[in-house]
Formats: sequence, structure tokens, C-alpha cells
Amino acid sequence: MWLFSKPFPNQYKDEVNRLMDELTRIAKEDDFLSERPGSPFDRECRHIRAREIGQRLFDIGKADTMEWVIKKLTKPIGKDMAAHLEACWRQIGNF
Repeated sequence: MWLFSKPFPNQYKDEVNRLMDELTRIAKEDDFLSERPGSPFDRECRHIRAREIGQRLFDIGKADTMEWVIKKLTKPIGKDMAAHLEACWRQIGNF
């Protein structure tokens, strides 16, 4: 469970924790970026589900929540994978 000061309403805590767990799994199993499109990656070679999660996080708390999630995931998934996640989320909202 992810227990840190957060930039989103407390009512979303459990959902954000689940989404962070899912992102951690994606990082370990697939990566957030690919060299070629095709399931589970879109035409821009970005992980489809990770982008859906990014959109949901934006809906919950805008770019501040997306940035917070990347910061909190950097240690468990590593700096390179966190950079991939940031690139995957480009053009979601104002991120």
C-alpha cells in the first residue's frame, strides 16, 4: 500500500493505490514504451493500459497527481522505467 502525502482527495486513495500497483506490474511485465506498435502498445508505441491509467489519474487530480505517482514509483520501478512512464503519459491533459 502507498501511504504518502498526496495531491488528490482522500476518497480516491484506494483507487490510486490500485492504479499504482497496476503500473508497477506493467513496468515489470511489459515496459511503458515499445520499439514497435502492437498489443499492448498503441500506434505511438505507448502502453495502452498505462495511458488509460494516466488519464484516470489526470481526471482525479490533474498533472500534480500524475507527477506524484511517477515520483512515488521511481524507487520501486527504477529511474529509467519512471522516465518511460513519463514519456508514455505525454499529451494526457496538460502533462
